[in-house]
Amino acid sequence: MSTTTSGLSAVRVGELDYLAAWDEQRRLHEAVVAGERGDTVLLLEHPSVYTAGKRTEPWDRPMDGTPVVDVDRGGKITWHGPGQLVGYPIVRLPDPVDVVAYVRRTEQLLIDVCAEFGLATGRIEGRSGVWVPEDDRGPARKVAAIGIRVARGVTLHGFSINCDCDLTYFDRIVPCGIRDAGVTSLTAELGRPVSVADVLPVVERHLATLVAA
Repeated sequence: MSTTTSGLSAVRVGELDYLAAWDEQRRLHEAVVAGERGDTVLLLEHPSVYTAGKRTEPWDRPMDGTPVVDVDRGGKITWHGPGQLVGYPIVRLPDPVDVVAYVRRTEQLLIDVCAEFGLATGRIEGRSGVWVPEDDRGPARKVAAIGIRVARGVTLHGFSINCDCDLTYFDRIVPCGIRDAGVTSLTAELGRPVSVADVLPVVERHLATLVAA
């Protein structure tokens, strides 16, 4: 299923293996770079997988032999899997390319999505992603992660938001290389089930935020 908002085509993929999704990203990237296709966002779930960005250190990786896919995005290691909505925007950035501004727009999209479900989130200086601030339940907790790459002015990789995933998968790694903060989900924070199916249409409504004003 595909919908178009503000010139962005959103494609609901369903569940797709990480490497197959990576191949599809690269195919779309070539088409967008060549001007053969407009900006496209893939929205999907992955079977359980760990992916390591370019800044991943050996001690960030799982110690139990769990397979890890090394990828060419920024950032460190993270987990993707059932109950987590992943978005891969293949978007041409305006000239001059401002990667930081694009990351901020992606964060704002995710902050706005969380707000629609009644969860107040924000940014933490020096750390990417979207966070539930420190409170009486514990230290700051990441509910959505961002890891991107820009090649020839067009983005790859993207964001993930934890809906109702099994958070114990993050216990095997140092997620995003951060040892002094936790990982959470919409379901865990709100105390009620929030599924990928619930979050998908809300993310689609906010995709226009990715496009520079």
